[in-house]
Amino acid sequence: MEYNLPSELVKNLDFGQPAKEKVIAGAKKLAKAVKSTLGASGKCVIYEDGRGKPVITKDGVTVAESVVLYDPVENMGATLVKESARNTVKEAGDGTTTATVLTEAIIDQLNEAMIDNTIRDLKEGISSGLKKIIEFLEKTSIDVEGDMLKSVSSISCNNDEELGNIIAEAYEKVGKNGVVLMETSDTEDTIVDVVDGVQFDSGLTSPHFITNVDKHVAELDNPMVLTVISEIPNIRKIQNVLEHVIKKGRSLLIIAPVDQQVKSALLMNKVKGNIKVSIIDPPGFGPTRTGAMEDIAIMTGSTVINEELGDDLDLISVEHLGEADFCVTDDKTTVLTIDNVPDDLTERIDGLVKSIANEKNGFIKTQLEKRLATLSGGVGIIRVGAGSKVELKEKKDRVEDAIYATKAALKEGIVPGGGAALYWASQKIKPTNAGEKVLLEAIKSPFYTILNNAGIDYRDCDSKGMCGIDVVSGECVNMIDAGIVDPVLVTKSALKNAVSVATTIMSADCVISNIRADEKNIS
Repeated sequence: MEYNLPSELVKNLDFGQPAKEKVIAGAKKLAKAVKSTLGASGKCVIYEDGRGKPVITKDGVTVAESVVLYDPVENMGATLVKESARNTVKEAGDGTTTATVLTEAIIDQLNEAMIDNTIRDLKEGISSGLKKIIEFLEKTSIDVEGDMLKSVSSISCNNDEELGNIIAEAYEKVGKNGVVLMETSDTEDTIVDVVDGVQFDSGLTSPHFITNVDKHVAELDNPMVLTVISEIPNIRKIQNVLEHVIKKGRSLLIIAPVDQQVKSALLMNKVKGNIKVSIIDPPGFGPTRTGAMEDIAIMTGSTVINEELGDDLDLISVEHLGEADFCVTDDKTTVLTIDNVPDDLTERIDGLVKSIANEKNGFIKTQLEKRLATLSGGVGIIRVGAGSKVELKEKKDRVEDAIYATKAALKEGIVPGGGAALYWASQKIKPTNAGEKVLLEAIKSPFYTILNNAGIDYRDCDSKGMCGIDVVSGECVNMIDAGIVDPVLVTKSALKNAVSVATTIMSADCVISNIRADEKNIS
């Protein structure tokens, strides 16, 4: 039997408003499931996984990913909204529920506005409105100070103060430039460990190196580290190293430019289970690359091999290897945790401080400051414990969101939480066209949804200081003073992705779907 290519599958076509209504119906079904989790009074969602086991979660993206609708056109609508949530969590690490709520609200407002306006005019207006709102949020944002860190992390954990304090403690220990990771605890307790380590901008060179599919990362436990600036042209150059690593039963991290044949050979051996290995490119470029590689070499105890300085690749040996306690590589970055930091690291840091003070070139100075931050920051590991697997999964979802949200807050600052920042943006920005009016009306939705989940009726609050409603007490409060805050990066990312997906859905006029096997009526 000849296999039919995807392009040869029989399709069902839907046109015009009926098609659009089906897509919107799917989007709204997904949004209804997700938005119940929003806010301090957000509810849990219980869903059945692929093996029929119940899973409890308050994580918006987890809820969204669990939804697959029977109707193929409706499922397309749901999938497009999922994309808004996925992109938001990818950019900011949190805000998936907010993005979903905003997407639904923009769709609703556009649906009404399209009676009297063209989608083209509305999209242009929404684009200009988006710029105004982002400018408003950036002007409103403030830097994270003092107990604000605990507030951000607690809110991102669905108002779990205990977990929030643990995450805040981790960031306080590692500093603004440090890294926080999450692991499973051997006990029921959730604790923080801080180790020395380094994070640098160099990600996966191939998806085949991924070891943790859920997190889309490559993890190596206690790897040996090889640092080479020159390209490794063939496998023979590192034969001695590979044999040593295999003999010792260790994993290997290669930080070097490698020929494609070398990469293919190592990947093949990894897949066969012969060796645990990952390859990443050296961070930086030009003079900054050499310095960054030397930093890594000092941290790991390896020796940098560089042909330009007279090193011979044929003489690479096990003596050139360093080691790390743990290595995690995602699409963009690599984190190395180090058990025993060498004594000369302090000298290296002091040397960088002096170089920064004397450097006149702005670009080079910035690169030196990044290197200093890399060497100075530690790595915090939050070991999450729970009484059951179900509880552990739900707890880890919340901790992961909170880690990213806290990082985002430290990076770009915070704005009043509880949907207040977007609500006051809608009140203070005056629309100049129909598209801006649509968007400014839609961005009130997170504020109203949070109140609705708490069973609180809306009432006016004092606009001074952009107050909002504390759903726990039911009182109007200054959200910043009350510690009810959101990272501005999360809010901006959620809004941008919601606008993109909503306007795409409302621009569609034809939907083409695959005919399912049990569909009897083909139109």
